[in-house]
Amino acid sequence: MAEEMSTAVEGETKAEAYIRIGKEIAAIVAGETSHTARYATAACLLAHNFGPRFFWTGFYVVDPLKPDQLVVGPYQGTLGCLRIPFGRGVCGAAAATGETQLVPDVEAFPNHIACDSRSKSEIVVPVYDSNGQLAAVLDVDSAELDAFDADDQTGLEAICKLLLTA
Repeated sequence: MAEEMSTAVEGETKAEAYIRIGKEIAAIVAGETSHTARYATAACLLAHNFGPRFFWTGFYVVDPLKPDQLVVGPYQGTLGCLRIPFGRGVCGAAAATGETQLVPDVEAFPNHIACDSRSKSEIVVPVYDSNGQLAAVLDVDSAELDAFDADDQTGLEAICKLLLTA
């Protein structure tokens, strides 16, 4: 079933936008059992509501056959890296530590992986399944330095918490 997709609302604060988008994602994916469909919905709505600041928006999923690696999942943007080992780059750091990585300048991040040289800043948020196991990470890149802040972290973490549990 096709749904109507929202876009940025004029005058809306970033915090208000994240609340609106979170509710929209939850409503669209309610009852959906496919993680792929849930990730694709979130990536689409986030990219369309926060573009062009969100240069690349998508998910890297824990590979069930290689559980120490992330494999690219649904995303919006330019080509992504196909695989990322835990502990390598911003996505790998989020997967290894289980903590959100907020990086104002990717060039200053140890072991940064340059999937696209235009990426300047990044935020990566872990996604856990209903059993509390790491399932994926949400990766958002920007072509701007210091593009993400505490409002982005709070909003994206809230969306990631509901993504596989709602």
